[in-house]
Amino acid sequence: MSGINYFGIQLSSGDHSERLTTAISRVKALMFPVDGVLAGGHRTFTGSGEEICSCYGRDALAIREAQEQGLQIAAFSVRESPAVRHLLEEIGIQQAFLGCSSTIDAYEAFKDSSGLQDDECAYIADDFTDIPVLEKVALSVTPIDGIEYLRNRVSYISAYEGGKGCIREMIELILQQQGKWIYTDHCVL
Repeated sequence: MSGINYFGIQLSSGDHSERLTTAISRVKALMFPVDGVLAGGHRTFTGSGEEICSCYGRDALAIREAQEQGLQIAAFSVRESPAVRHLLEEIGIQQAFLGCSSTIDAYEAFKDSSGLQDDECAYIADDFTDIPVLEKVALSVTPIDGIEYLRNRVSYISAYEGGKGCIREMIELILQQQGKWIYTDHCVL
């Protein structure tokens, strides 16, 4: 085993997929920032200055299913935005941490209030501001369009962009590994 450690994962010459499978099987909560991961990397405003916030419908559907299957979902944003708050309420994310000065503080507050341990948490991040959380969680993920610095260090790189299916992919992966994704043999979704 090498002495190199990336975001809590010890590099070795062994089977990396086994470590990933083990981490996924323990996940009880998935967290992500709104900007860059849930709503993608764009911010849109009306002519009067009101923000418009949207997300990918398949991500929203998977979030609802994940919560029904017992996976806790939390979203974070450094901004306090009525549009973001409305979006999170509309898709049913009850654990919303908006206006956070520190992502790691929001993560710790969520983890403590939910009775979770770091090895039960997954986090999707697309930029360097989320590094403190990525270093703690068992399953660190970045969308395919995450910054290169993250893509070279996380445990999993999604095949999808932030705001375009990354969350859906991770929810399916987690729930399938845990035997909770009921749509594996159906064409329902």
